[in-house]
Amino acid sequence: QVQLVESEGGLVQPGGSLRLSCAASGSISTINTMGWYRQAPGKERELVATITRSGWSNYADSVKGRFTISRDNAKNTVYLQMNSLNPEDTAVYYCYLRDLGYTFWGQGTQVTVSS
Repeated sequence: QVQLVESEGGLVQPGGSLRLSCAASGSISTINTMGWYRQAPGKERELVATITRSGWSNYADSVKGRFTISRDNAKNTVYLQMNSLNPEDTAVYYCYLRDLGYTFWGQGTQVTVSS
């Protein structure tokens, strides 16, 4: 079984920054993809960013140039550095790990951008 534990989100002012982390534990192969989704109230869950074990990454158009995803393979941990946050980034953020055809999810963490 795989478990994902996310760091706490928080309340951030517009223009501010926040870094999320997500640590995976359990039976994980050496070929996997990790990343982040988010879901705002009344909206569907959307992919924010993804990163392979080799470091290839991809971003939603709405966060390109503002968010940076990275990972530490030795720690099975993925990070999401979020800069220039705006109220439209307010959502519950979920990390995920996709491995051998299975997808595992974190518990979700609330990020609120408001003055």
